[in-house]
Amino acid sequence: MSGSGTGAEAGARTARSHALAVLRVRSRALAVALLPAAVAVILLVGGSTGHLPGGGWDLARRLLTPVAVLVLLVAAGVALVVVRARPAMSPTVPIAEDAAPDLYRMVRDLADRLDVPAPSAIALTPDCDSWLEDRTHPAHGPPPAEEHGDIAGAGQPARGRAAAAPVLVIGSPFLWWMRVGELRAVLAPVVAGTGPSAHPDIAAARRFVRGLDAAVAVSSAPRRGPVVRGVLAGVGRVARLLLRGCRGHAAEMERGVAAAAAERAQAVDYGLRIVAQEQVGLAYAGWDRLLTRVALPAWRMGRWPSRLNAGVVAALTELSRRDRLAEGFASRLGERPACDLLEEPGTVDEAASLLAARLFHGGPAETGPDWSPVHWGDYPEEVVDRKWRTDAARLHRVLDALHVPPAPDEPSAPGGPTLARVLTHLTTPPTRPTAPGPLTAPTDRDPSTKPPPPTESASPADPGPLTAPTSPTDRAPSTEPPPPGEPAPPMDPAPSTEPAPLTAAAQPTRSAPPTVPASPRDPASSESHPSGGSATPFTDRASSTEPIRPADPGPLTVPASPTDRGSSTEPPPPTEPPPPGEPAPPMDPAPSTEPGSPAEPVTDLGLSSAPDPDDEDLAGATTRSAALAVRLSAELAREETAGSSAAGAGTVPLRDDQALPLFPLQPPRTARELLADHIAAMVCCAAMDTAGATPGLDWLDGPTLLLGGARATDLSSQVLVLIEDGDPSALRLWLTRQGIRPEKPVRLV
Repeated sequence: MSGSGTGAEAGARTARSHALAVLRVRSRALAVALLPAAVAVILLVGGSTGHLPGGGWDLARRLLTPVAVLVLLVAAGVALVVVRARPAMSPTVPIAEDAAPDLYRMVRDLADRLDVPAPSAIALTPDCDSWLEDRTHPAHGPPPAEEHGDIAGAGQPARGRAAAAPVLVIGSPFLWWMRVGELRAVLAPVVAGTGPSAHPDIAAARRFVRGLDAAVAVSSAPRRGPVVRGVLAGVGRVARLLLRGCRGHAAEMERGVAAAAAERAQAVDYGLRIVAQEQVGLAYAGWDRLLTRVALPAWRMGRWPSRLNAGVVAALTELSRRDRLAEGFASRLGERPACDLLEEPGTVDEAASLLAARLFHGGPAETGPDWSPVHWGDYPEEVVDRKWRTDAARLHRVLDALHVPPAPDEPSAPGGPTLARVLTHLTTPPTRPTAPGPLTAPTDRDPSTKPPPPTESASPADPGPLTAPTSPTDRAPSTEPPPPGEPAPPMDPAPSTEPAPLTAAAQPTRSAPPTVPASPRDPASSESHPSGGSATPFTDRASSTEPIRPADPGPLTVPASPTDRGSSTEPPPPTEPPPPGEPAPPMDPAPSTEPGSPAEPVTDLGLSSAPDPDDEDLAGATTRSAALAVRLSAELAREETAGSSAAGAGTVPLRDDQALPLFPLQPPRTARELLADHIAAMVCCAAMDTAGATPGLDWLDGPTLLLGGARATDLSSQVLVLIEDGDPSALRLWLTRQGIRPEKPVRLV
């Protein structure tokens, strides 16, 4: 006990010494502001009494007096802004004493045992933390009418009550997860901090620092006139200068206060505090998991779970069960929870849940048609099912924008929203080159058609077959190309045994444009690869049959649209008329008959589908997956922008914070993650509509698919194989094993 008392006194002395250092910074600033005025007063008094005669003193009086007045005006302006600026106040849920009499009683008993002043009020925050907050600034004023009960000691003036002690802010997950004894042990060092906070020097130093911080915030506020901005900019510079001067002492002062409070709290429930600290970490993990996996999908759908704190208990219970800790927690959960200290836990939980959605997601401050609460029992149907069908509808809208045709194996609903359409589009067409080099690419779309290997078809003395006569670029010297389906004319140097065509074939011609379609079945294949390959869109980046557009000299990128299929090695478009009997090559390729080929270079989103070549997230995906992921990202960004602008028009921001969310839970999802989520959502929709699956809620993983009452845990790996390799065989096998029919249409939102 004596050691604890000695440590507490040492911490308090350290805090007071640094508080005095902060106040000395304030005193020096005041002295600098008053020094010119003091000198001017001396000069004026000396001149009036005749002690400072002469022209030099008169000139000094004329120059220094206006300077002193100007400095006094600037100092008065800065002091006025510092005093009047409203310090930031944490958004909390106030708890009236009549709404939690047992909680107030426990806190007061704890303060009596610690021999410190009791907090003036109690409030809840949707976070796993607790602290004391000083709300004695005059700008805070009395609370609104609906918040009058959040101050202890009814019958006293509001400001007098608030000046007694700071407000105790408690993390709401602690109330629901911890037992009463554990909460008492956790709050002991926090409540003990009211003792050092009541010291006049520490309180004055804190007010000065908070005033400077508020002045900096006022000077940085936008939407002001140019004159006001200029004046406040000067005030902000002075406030920042003072903050730099006292920053180190203020930090050491707070450390001293925390050390003194911790030492004082050692005498209260020390053994139980060790156990309670373990529960703090566990509560933080469960709360974070609940927000990111369960609450965030609902917030994105315009619904906010109204019992988040009750959900964290379910999440932590499930976590303990999976980690085989249920036996250890069974006896603990049998004790009285701290939320029983509230008269109406459900009402408080709902208010804290709405505030959590406001802080972590930026949702509206009040409920409305597009922002309504959802109970946990309705979560699977109102959030999970709706989320999957919304994502599936967005995926098919993007496929429609890409003009992706229906899959060949869906005769029952051609053009309908089927999973087979997605799988067919993301499947990478097989490419089987026969030999390395640019002359080995086949000209027909049929992968079975391959030119004969040069080592087997001709001897070194017969170079004719080495020219790959099926390539349009090798027939470029011909003045009259053959009609589709006919053999090459005699003028074609390809079948000749002379060595001249060998040189032309060995070095691909770049002076004549390709004018002959490689296949009579596909008019769009008139755009041929310089090496003789057909322009097959949406192939892998490693393939040598990348589509090439003659009219676009840009770098080779993902061929998501015709404008993206350029090559710097392609010849310019032809200027002479086409040969007789042969149509002119189009400037923009015609829609391909291959599933998944785009027909327009730019969709209605106004963005090209070619991903950034420097995007590491899409580096491992196929070209079709990358292009679709980029389109999905653009579509989702457009929807979020439209939704935020519409929602922000009628909402009132928080009193202290303009930019929401204050604490974003996760960074924006990458394009690959968006594509994986949308494909998984499409699979889940097909499972619900064709295999009798149901949506479910997992407290740790969020939305989940239930097949026969069991969670489907191996879906994500199959989806990633499709995105990265373009191979749907693993996913199709999984669908067949689960009885899901991808060719059947699904119901969208």
